[in-house]
Amino acid sequence: MIHYFSQTGNTKLLGDFLKDNINDSKTIYVGFWTDKGNANQEALDYLKTLHHQKIFLFGTAGFGKSEEYFKRIINKVKESIDSTNEVVGSFMCQGKMPDSVLQRYLSLKESDKAPKNIDLLIENYYEALNHPNEEDLENLKKAIV
Repeated sequence: MIHYFSQTGNTKLLGDFLKDNINDSKTIYVGFWTDKGNANQEALDYLKTLHHQKIFLFGTAGFGKSEEYFKRIINKVKESIDSTNEVVGSFMCQGKMPDSVLQRYLSLKESDKAPKNIDLLIENYYEALNHPNEEDLENLKKAIV
């Protein structure tokens, strides 16, 4: 059973990959996109309905150069899961962001309110355009074995 919530298609790509690569019907695979350091609200609401299940979490985040950041997201998501469930695994990778994010960054850069790391944010936006990629899918495959 695979349930995912995808805003830009990144998490859908992972979910479709899982459909072709798992044979485990005892685990519920739940995918999400990252919203302010946590799973999106629809995914959190769905997770709260699960009881006495084995759950594998998978998700995408626009910012993705830090495994520590991914772990913080997964740990935050776990807070919404009932204690009768068991999280048996997880996977996170970077995902492309909508063009509106780049436009916001570029507008910020031109303003006097630009954060000090604006160039890093713009660089990360372009890096994210390459994800999820084949390496991400291979890492997902390893995470589910």
